[in-house]
Amino acid sequence: MSALSERNDNQKAWVVFSGQTDLAWLKVFKPGFRHCFVLLNDGQRWVSLDPLSNHTEISVHHHVPPEFDLPYWLENRGHRVVETFVERHKSPAPFMLFTCVEAVKRVLGLHKRFIFTPWQLYRFLRGKHSYAKHSNKGEYSYG
Repeated sequence: MSALSERNDNQKAWVVFSGQTDLAWLKVFKPGFRHCFVLLNDGQRWVSLDPLSNHTEISVHHHVPPEFDLPYWLENRGHRVVETFVERHKSPAPFMLFTCVEAVKRVLGLHKRFIFTPWQLYRFLRGKHSYAKHSNKGEYSYG
């Protein structure tokens, strides 16, 4: 069993927001917030889940040392990054269309019906769902 499957209730995750898109219809979304994906670190490796329109890319980043600050590196390359945490629920998530936002919400365990766009998710994560507000640790946010 991997460390990722042995998560505690406040496992950290980072949601990465991007303004880059190849899909014309996504250009109606707020610039800088047209796509999102999630990063996890189990102490041994970085893992990303990137829900794209044609497939979901899951990558174990063996080439990146676990202590490397990948969220900070991504932010320095133009992405917005928000540190958050994974919730556990016994009830199923509400039925929703599968989008990058919904995929990220499922990884995080968010059961919020009215978060549809990357910008809405960003605003929510920067507020009520920030990691610093749900842990005894200091502020550690990149947004």
